[in-house]
Amino acid sequence: MELIAFYILAAIVTVSAVAVIAAKNPVHSVLWLITAFFTSAGLLVLIGAEFLAMLLVVVYVGAVAVLFLFVVMMLDVDFVELKQGTLGYWPFAALVGVAFAAEIALVTFARSTAGDEINANPGAATNAEAIGQVMYTEYLLLFQMSGIILLVAMIGAIVLTLRHKPHVKRQNIAKQTARTRKDATRRIDVESGKGL
Repeated sequence: MELIAFYILAAIVTVSAVAVIAAKNPVHSVLWLITAFFTSAGLLVLIGAEFLAMLLVVVYVGAVAVLFLFVVMMLDVDFVELKQGTLGYWPFAALVGVAFAAEIALVTFARSTAGDEINANPGAATNAEAIGQVMYTEYLLLFQMSGIILLVAMIGAIVLTLRHKPHVKRQNIAKQTARTRKDATRRIDVESGKGL
């Protein structure tokens, strides 16, 4: 059963990867890319690498969502026009959702029929423990450096897409903290009986 599940998931990954570059609509292309990532995660679950499958879904699908948001912000897409065309994507989104559900059911069934063949050595460390031991002991410096690089990339994306619009009121913290009492208050002499 695992072999059949592998062939089905591998075929879906191949078709999705081809559809990513063949799709003319960028929204369809991103949906196909997310399908390829989820299916690749299913392949990783089949070989017993659940931690890597979770990382693939969280990091890559999350990164794709951020990348798509970044592209939308850079292109300054008209959101009113974008929302008007969303009903046309529902059939395609439903098809992708059914494919995800079928893949999850297929992987779950294949794993349940495999039995204890995957965990043949119960005394060994789990996949997550082994990866954590390697990442946080042998490659700790490289792991921290990659985190810093991702942080700088995120800040760079924010700085590149930040647009100052003239009609939007913004705070100027430096100007606010540099104010003196003379700048902030005004003394008015009011005649007696003519106050507020």
